[in-house]
Amino acid sequence: MPTNFTVVPVDDGRKSAQEDTDDNNVLREEDEETVGGGNPRESSPFINTDDDKGNLYDGKNMALFEEEMDSNPMVSSLLNKLANYTNLTQGVREHEEADEDEGAKKKTVKSPQMGTFIGVYLPCLQNILGVILFLRMTWIVGTAGILEVFIIVSMCCSCTMLTAISMSAIATNGVVPAGGSYYMISRSLGPEFGGAVGLCFYLGTTFAGAMYILGTIEILLTYIVPSAAIFKAEEKEYEAEAMLNNMRVYGTCCLTLMALVVFVGVKYVNKLALVFLACVVLSIFAIYAGVIKTIFEPPVFPVCLLGNRTLQNHDFDKCMKTDIIDNVTVTTKLWSLFCKGPELNASCNEYFTLNNVTEIQGIPGLTSGVISENMWGSYGPAGMLVEKPVPSVAAADSSQDMYMPYVVNDITTFFTLLVGIYFPSVTGIMAGSNRSGDLRDAQRSIPIGTILAIATTTIIYLSCVVLFGACIEGVVLRDKFGDSVKGNLVIGTLSWPSPWVIVIGSFFSCCGAGLQSLTGAPRLLQAIARDGIVPFLEVFGHGKANGEPTWALLLTALICESGILIASLDAVAPILSMFFLMCYLFVNLACALQTLLRTPNWRPRFKFYHWALSFLGMSLCLALMFISSWYYALVAMLIAGCIYKYIEYRGAEKEWGDGIRGLSLNAARFALIRLEEAPPHTKNWRPQLLVLLNLDSELSVKHPRLLSFTTQLKAGKGLTIVGSVLEGTYLTKEAEAKRAEQNIKAAMTAEKTKGFCHVVASSNLRDGISHLVQSAGLGGMKHNSVLMAWPGSWKQSNDPQSWKSFIETIRETTAAHQALLVAKNVDSFPHQERLKEGTIDVWWIVHDGGMLMLLPFLLRQHKVWRKCKMRIFTVAQMDDNSIQMKKDLQMFLYHLRLDAEVEVVEMHDSDISAFTYEKTLVMEQRSQMLIQMQLSRTEREREVPLVLPKQRQPIEAWTPQDL
Repeated sequence: MPTNFTVVPVDDGRKSAQEDTDDNNVLREEDEETVGGGNPRESSPFINTDDDKGNLYDGKNMALFEEEMDSNPMVSSLLNKLANYTNLTQGVREHEEADEDEGAKKKTVKSPQMGTFIGVYLPCLQNILGVILFLRMTWIVGTAGILEVFIIVSMCCSCTMLTAISMSAIATNGVVPAGGSYYMISRSLGPEFGGAVGLCFYLGTTFAGAMYILGTIEILLTYIVPSAAIFKAEEKEYEAEAMLNNMRVYGTCCLTLMALVVFVGVKYVNKLALVFLACVVLSIFAIYAGVIKTIFEPPVFPVCLLGNRTLQNHDFDKCMKTDIIDNVTVTTKLWSLFCKGPELNASCNEYFTLNNVTEIQGIPGLTSGVISENMWGSYGPAGMLVEKPVPSVAAADSSQDMYMPYVVNDITTFFTLLVGIYFPSVTGIMAGSNRSGDLRDAQRSIPIGTILAIATTTIIYLSCVVLFGACIEGVVLRDKFGDSVKGNLVIGTLSWPSPWVIVIGSFFSCCGAGLQSLTGAPRLLQAIARDGIVPFLEVFGHGKANGEPTWALLLTALICESGILIASLDAVAPILSMFFLMCYLFVNLACALQTLLRTPNWRPRFKFYHWALSFLGMSLCLALMFISSWYYALVAMLIAGCIYKYIEYRGAEKEWGDGIRGLSLNAARFALIRLEEAPPHTKNWRPQLLVLLNLDSELSVKHPRLLSFTTQLKAGKGLTIVGSVLEGTYLTKEAEAKRAEQNIKAAMTAEKTKGFCHVVASSNLRDGISHLVQSAGLGGMKHNSVLMAWPGSWKQSNDPQSWKSFIETIRETTAAHQALLVAKNVDSFPHQERLKEGTIDVWWIVHDGGMLMLLPFLLRQHKVWRKCKMRIFTVAQMDDNSIQMKKDLQMFLYHLRLDAEVEVVEMHDSDISAFTYEKTLVMEQRSQMLIQMQLSRTEREREVPLVLPKQRQPIEAWTPQDL
């Protein structure tokens, strides 16, 4: 029992300030409630707040308990919301107000007020129910049969339901941003997934606009004013081509008109949103009312059959060959269609002569038992006659059947085609999330409203499948354009009180859906362009002064026109199915991965969500794509993959705190742990570089060509760590270290070097380089080679530190068992200009396992060095067989698949340096190399250990003279 209550009077809306204050104290509960994590409750005329202090009693109603105010809103409040209902995307209303308030003072921004029913449920319902239901559903039921259509509907609706569950997980994973489904998904899944989903959704919405416009024109030219057709076929075989041309002309005109309406002002579209919604709802009710009426009084729509063949009921009024008028037998109009004259003895079509005409009811009714005939499908090629399974006499010659007024298949039908045509009828599940900024509690409204809308439409579709199969004759169901029922819309023949209810309702429904597609798609493209994640789309982020996306509208109209030029609703539907399925696949995939890998910021509060549902939804999306059209599926996947990789490569510089960043961290951790499990195999060995850079006094890179050389050597593959050392302590050099890191990253970007930057501060240069050599990298991702520039002008320097640091780096690298690459005269190395000719010379003196051969091979993979030739020079002692060594080395390179010239240079022992002499002889690597080269046993026996020169100094005691 509440402790505070009051009765609000009806008429007296004027009170003193003191009375207002007293009433406020009475109406205010001790514990103030909020809805949806801090969002205010729905404003009510009975609850006075600071914002509406003077409007306490503006409503005409009475309330007893305050708890009833939210659960039982006033009727006037509900009607006001319905009057202001809009199915437009986020931002349209703001642009409209900007037009009206231009040059005037802006209105106070209102808090979001839409609830689940008005804000999510009705828009989703309106977008899901549409052109396919009115124009193709009966034909799909008649062609595939009730059982197979049940499978189609169940698969498609399950796909969207599972996607809606994944989308609900996204909506409940933190605060839902204003801006629609693209903002919600991109801020949760990251720019790569968000951009791919957004552009697929944009293309799907754009082609959906083309489909709705084609549906509008089909209704106009087929059922409302057939005489308005510009192109007319004189013979039956050209009717389809003439219809396509009419669709192109009228569709282009309709698109132009709609684009102008959207360009002039979307407020007109907004004002008609409730009308379009009413058309959809009334059409659905008219269908169910018509089904109920068939139980007592089925509508009269006779169908004329010749034998078992269905006739087009356009050019005759009586389903009979002859008629008796004034006791005289005369031929009918039907006779003249099959015979060469009206005479009774005229020559007639053979099948017409052998079979009788019969008339059956096209709508026998719910209790007729016709459902048993419609359980199974009737697929066939284009031109196949629509026949009823009754006995008939076949004609010997059927060559003239195509010229006779039979109802035939206009396209080849098969199960997978029907899946692609039907799927657009279950899209539109993101219509609710598109107005996330207008929702009072988006985290609650989006999951509930979307899932309820999908459940409602699933029930409607499944019930329609059964009711159509139970009420309508099979030959009428397979008659796509209603030729057998005097050109009526087939679903309209079932409606009550008149077929025109469905015709007019579906016409305005398609018009409204087309306008909404042309309104929503440009704004989606504008949002993607303004995010800057796709650089070449940034031009489409601009528009009129009030933000209207003019350029985006132009591009949308051009893409939509390409769909209209296809001119066939059945051909356009699978295209937009692919894009929507690709969009849903990305949503499910991202949610499943984030859940499985437990990314840190992925904590959805939607209690029905589980990663297995997302994985199942992803699998179902992928299956439906290939079931509908495998070639369209490959094209859609290629487009989506290219968008993802392009954003990843060029545009993904946004940091939105998305879950994919956490996903990347988990994936990197997993990969690093795997790399630690075993050392890399020799076949997988590649130089992983630590590049040591010198900085000048302004902390700029001294030798940027060293980064160019790194790019040419690595080609973006493997690990590259660019490091530098600042002398001093980190406390005093922190700012300089950050500035140096920024300069190095800028140089890496300029030289297109992919890798990491690491700047350390150390008390001296030697210790800093030692720290980099020891600690750079992480786990299995560590460098195995060090690249540095040759110390310039060290001979002229009075400071011995210049050559001592170089020697210490050699010692550190040797101690770490890493390769050392020293680039001499690196500033003279080629930058981005391609070398037209030249050679890369390799002096293979020390047997190093093949690294000296690997480096020029890697260089030649880059476009700069691609035209250079490779030459291998090896050193032979005076007693070696130089000719045989050259042949064996050439064979060795052949097995390694290296294209190089081989030269053998004979040298005396005294010409070989002490260090090379040691590495070549003492380590017995030369002997192993000769064994591999398969030299004769006699020649190997001549290889005896030689005593090193006594003047050789260990590396620890090297001086500048040893360099």
